Amino acid sequence: MRRYTAILPKWIPPKRIAPLSDIQVKTAKPKEIDYKLADGGGLYLLITTTGGKLWRMDYRYNDKRKTASFGAYPTLTLADARQRREDVKKLLANGVDPGEMKKALKSADKDIAANTFEAIARQWHLKFSSAGKWSPIHAADILHRLEKDIFPPLGSRPISEIKPKELLAVLERVVSRGALDSAHRLRHHCGMVLRYAIVCGHTERDIAADLRGALPAVKGGHHAAPTTPKTLAPLLRAIDDFTGSFVVKSALQLLPMVFCRPGELRAATWDEINFDEGVWEIPAERMKMKQPHIVPLSRQAIDILKTLEPLTGYGKYLFPCNRSPLRCMSDNALNGASRRLGFTKDEATAHGFRASARTILDEVLRVRPDFIEHQLSHSVRDALGTAYNRTSHLDERKKMMQLWADYLDGLKVGAKVIPFKRTA
Repeated sequence: MRRYTAILPKWIPPKRIAPLSDIQVKTAKPKEIDYKLADGGGLYLLITTTGGKLWRMDYRYNDKRKTASFGAYPTLTLADARQRREDVKKLLANGVDPGEMKKALKSADKDIAANTFEAIARQWHLKFSSAGKWSPIHAADILHRLEKDIFPPLGSRPISEIKPKELLAVLERVVSRGALDSAHRLRHHCGMVLRYAIVCGHTERDIAADLRGALPAVKGGHHAAPTTPKTLAPLLRAIDDFTGSFVVKSALQLLPMVFCRPGELRAATWDEINFDEGVWEIPAERMKMKQPHIVPLSRQAIDILKTLEPLTGYGKYLFPCNRSPLRCMSDNALNGASRRLGFTKDEATAHGFRASARTILDEVLRVRPDFIEHQLSHSVRDALGTAYNRTSHLDERKKMMQLWADYLDGLKVGAKVIPFKRTA
């Protein structure tokens, strides 16, 4: 009987993948189609047709094939990718899907980002500024204060984790630079943000309320102002000798002539200036009393603006911020310049020029008080109780503004001015 011997196939062990080397990874070139360079253990480098080198790892979880993305070479080196591979293996050994873990972490990061002080403060600011609750100048001032002093140290922190002592430390730094009033305003703004966050469910308490009484009190009183020719003259001469920013100098020179509120001047735009008519027309939304206002421009004021126009006329604002032309000059620029000129806050403030004009126009130049008050954009009514409109006594006010500018020129050179006889 013939015997048959079974011939069994020879067993061939699986081909072992040689690990990649740094030089292989570095010199890998793109081809007509995407291809892979395997490193073993599921890790490979995907070379794209555009030359991208992306680290990937194939793994199985619950009998499903999945792929983990680690990042791109050379930002993620070969050694980094291998460490990521070991991290994935540890998660799998503990029954955790690395892909789901990554999604959960990304979701947590989004939650944290949405709950930071800065994110919530910007939501609050957008809501109230867009609702017309604030004037554009006031809204810009609030955001500028937060961006300057609060967001850098506290903006990235979850709002519910900020402690009262941390906020106090920030406010005390503001006080230390001599800005006590700004520190109080910031505490108030932060309190509004925190109360908004409470309503929205982002935090449970207003830590700014805990700081009541923690800052020195702001002393009350009027804005410091030189209200006599003798005290005003040195300030005017110092302004003309100012060696700082030309834009700031122009604002300082113009402010005494027009004696408007500093915020109205800082946010003045070129489309508000009418050179043909010689007036500056301020829209109602930028005025404290929410009424449009006309400021007649003297020859001297027009000269300042004509000189300034080649420098800032390409943009929106007459006096843009030195850091961004998209914003107007900061509220501290004018008062800070006065300090650099050697005048303390008890001697002169930007707002004080209104008192200077009101007093001297009345007591020295004998201009009718109702002309002055109307030019100050105060509420002025006639004998019947009717409020003047913005063009009331405009011709007389134009003469008054030219008289005032000429008087200021005379003060700077020491001329004596004879008071005019007051008209009825």
